[in-house]
Amino acid sequence: MKVRFAAQAPAGSHALAVPLAAGAVSADKLPAGVSSWAALATRAAVTARFEGETGAVVELFLNEADAARRALLVGVGAEPDAAALERAGGALAAKLLTSGEVRLVIDVSGLAIDGAGAARIAFGAVLRAWRYDTYRTKLKPRQKPTLAEIVVVGAREGAEAAWAPLEKVAEGVFLTRELVTEPANIIYPESFVQRVTQSLEGLGVGIEVLGPEEMGKLGMNALLGVALGSRKPARLLCLTWKGSDADPIALVGKGVTFDTGGISIKPAAGMEDMKWDMGGAGAVAGAIRALAARKAKAHVIGVCGLVENMPDGNAQRPGDVVTSMSGQTIEVINTDAEGRLVLCDAITWVQRTKGVKTIVDLATLTGAMIISLGNEYGGLFSNDDALASKLLAAGEAAGERLWRFPLGEAYDKLINSDIADMKNVGPRNGGSITAAQFLHRYVEEGVKWAHLDIAGMVWSAKAGSLHEKGATGYGVRLLDDFVARNYER
Repeated sequence: MKVRFAAQAPAGSHALAVPLAAGAVSADKLPAGVSSWAALATRAAVTARFEGETGAVVELFLNEADAARRALLVGVGAEPDAAALERAGGALAAKLLTSGEVRLVIDVSGLAIDGAGAARIAFGAVLRAWRYDTYRTKLKPRQKPTLAEIVVVGAREGAEAAWAPLEKVAEGVFLTRELVTEPANIIYPESFVQRVTQSLEGLGVGIEVLGPEEMGKLGMNALLGVALGSRKPARLLCLTWKGSDADPIALVGKGVTFDTGGISIKPAAGMEDMKWDMGGAGAVAGAIRALAARKAKAHVIGVCGLVENMPDGNAQRPGDVVTSMSGQTIEVINTDAEGRLVLCDAITWVQRTKGVKTIVDLATLTGAMIISLGNEYGGLFSNDDALASKLLAAGEAAGERLWRFPLGEAYDKLINSDIADMKNVGPRNGGSITAAQFLHRYVEEGVKWAHLDIAGMVWSAKAGSLHEKGATGYGVRLLDDFVARNYER
């Protein structure tokens, strides 16, 4: 989607949208440029019971010479903050994406917003317009996207400067959505590395890849154990963006490119969804792309633990004991609790080889998190209150919200094993918490750590204000905002 900012509407065919704040719509609230149809717009708003609610849209058609122009009113709410402006842009894109319109002009001159606010409307529209139709070969013409350009007119100074980094963040979101959307026969550990490497080409990101042999020498048997049943070899992908000389922070993502559950196999119904069990790794890759593309002045290391969890004669069994890179032993009670086995070795590796003192991991880790929070929040666990507060604030600002859960000794005892240092699952109750406690055991002294369980957030069964049905790209905007607020110099 092409976005540009202009002083006035371009000549030629286009749809025209006018954002309005909440309240009764009247002609005097419309931009001067639409005075010729202000009365019609006012009557249309009354008929549609439109009062400028965030994301509400009224559509009408204007008679211009020998053609009809599509015109729209879109609400930005009582307080047009960044989130409301993005939702308004998203609503316009959803309305017009397959409408036959090629160009949308958004006239923001009547809004009391700065240039950054105008950029946010475009950002919302671009995010909502993303689709992945690679495998849809039978789409009818009326089903295919037509909207290709957005022109924002009447924006105040600074709009283009504000848009530049947002465009790069959107590209990071799109990489994540692409990775999550692709089926598991296309995206598996090796091809995940290839796809991400291609996307990062020319951006100055350091790339390091470990295969089974290298990980075996390091003793990463927890991660490798998950991959034993698959013909797709495991990979550890490390992405380094050094935009400053500050101490690095680490983002670690669970990348189970398909999860059958292994020997503890999942029910068949809905198993196809498990292609997105690599959403945490996808978010890390997308965040690194966003940071590098916008030249963030921060030092960030992204680590993706990549495996496929399959049943096979060589697969890991319930009751097996593995030794992790940290030296701690794990009794594998359930092979479907595999994400924590991947993450524990990835977390140990980044601490011991990169010397990081702050780690945020992201994982579609537990179904219990969806039971707890549905699809509205990601779960947050942390050993550091200040780090947790920073992530909560970033989540609110980016519109990717988090909710903090407890950790504690009583929960930790639930994963003690009779035969090893720990078992990989506790009882049914508090399943998301005991999973986080498992990871906590791999965080070394003095390291600030947060775990984001995003099981309910990376995929949506219905369209949202900023995404189509399917992959959401959750985590990229949150991590970008988190880094920008706290680590850029």
